[in-house]
Amino acid sequence: MSADARARTAALREAFATRVVVADGAMGTMLQAQEPTLEDFEQLEGCNEILNITRPDIVRSVHEEYFAAGVDCVETNTFGANHAALGEYDIAHRVHELSEAGARIARESADAFAARDGRTRWVLGSIGPGTKLPTLGHAPFTVLRDAYQQNAEGLLAGGADALIVETTQDLLQTKASVLGARRALDALGHDLPLIVSVTVETTGTMLLGSEIGAALTALEPLGIDMIGLNCATGPAEMSEHLRYLARHARIQLSCMPNAGLPVLGKDGAHYPLGAPELADAQENFVRDYGLSLVGGCCGTTPEHLRQVADRVRGLTPPARRPHPEPAAASLYQSVAFRQDTAYMAIGERTNANG
Repeated sequence: MSADARARTAALREAFATRVVVADGAMGTMLQAQEPTLEDFEQLEGCNEILNITRPDIVRSVHEEYFAAGVDCVETNTFGANHAALGEYDIAHRVHELSEAGARIARESADAFAARDGRTRWVLGSIGPGTKLPTLGHAPFTVLRDAYQQNAEGLLAGGADALIVETTQDLLQTKASVLGARRALDALGHDLPLIVSVTVETTGTMLLGSEIGAALTALEPLGIDMIGLNCATGPAEMSEHLRYLARHARIQLSCMPNAGLPVLGKDGAHYPLGAPELADAQENFVRDYGLSLVGGCCGTTPEHLRQVADRVRGLTPPARRPHPEPAAASLYQSVAFRQDTAYMAIGERTNANG
């Protein structure tokens, strides 16, 4: 790492520890709004990561809109730069290339804004979930892990200041992402914050049935720096899960909700939560749960994040006093180690998850 990169990392860790850091919002819809052509996609329609090579100007414009709105950091356009997602376009061999290009565009944008006013901006390297769930046997764990390492190495080469494993739905896939990212950090000699953001559905669990306690028990020991929630729901549905994390997590917390639950209308789906409502929710989450990182996900716009940034700027997250519980977790739930006089009955059966 260069001296400048080390200084940015130290400043980001200090910011996480002392104030609220604001990230950006939705990326995909902002890209699609600029109507890239089939040629821009190299005939791979919908593969947004290709735009890092063919139309960096479009990608850069999205970062610039969010920085202009007042955010501290942006995520790279690399949500699908992994083995599973790129494999569906038969370009899995381009994981590193597209990851590095996406990080470099965001780095250039962040540095340009920092040069204007002297305020440091950061780049979060986005590591998305892909489309394969290893728990269900969709892909081998080691194949996914090694591809996530390529993803992370590309992000580091392009200048990311932190890595965010986001929108995770399967704890085994999450572990593959975290271990791949950790291998990349070790291989390149980098020491960056590693963030994990899980997705909890309206059912109250992750897609494969994991409740938030199972996620915390499984992921915190992997040495991550921050855990939080993003996507699937609006802030209202995230509150109880954040309450649990605030009570039990030893590490810092984040939250990047959608702009509410999508509503289907004659013109398709739209997200109903306005910018003031999102700002209200994020301010309350900071005050109630001590969040270190806030942002937005599907349906959120630069205006949403402008109001969030205005609302939380100057707030100091209250000190949390977590009460972690030693526990073991299955795929579904966490069971605390508590000694009592009763025995624990464990029943097993064959089921659809194997």
